[in-house]
Amino acid sequence: MAVRIRMKRFGGKNRPQWRIVVSDAKMPRDGRFIEEIGYYDALPKEDIFVVKQDRFDYWVKRGAQVSAAVKSLVRREKKKAKG
Repeated sequence: MAVRIRMKRFGGKNRPQWRIVVSDAKMPRDGRFIEEIGYYDALPKEDIFVVKQDRFDYWVKRGAQVSAAVKSLVRREKKKAKG
């Protein structure tokens, strides 16, 4: 089973919010998932991104592929935390 860490959309019309989930690569974007490890909201002035870093690292060590969007958000958060 190929596992991916990606974003799942929820929220209302014109008010998207995203959950960071671990799911089977064959499942649809908003379909069934294994575990929810964070969330992202881009609409406030300071976008909100929260991820359980220990669970993220656990799944990456187990071979989960990280989507480009999630990889970019994680990289940006690490950069923001340093400086």
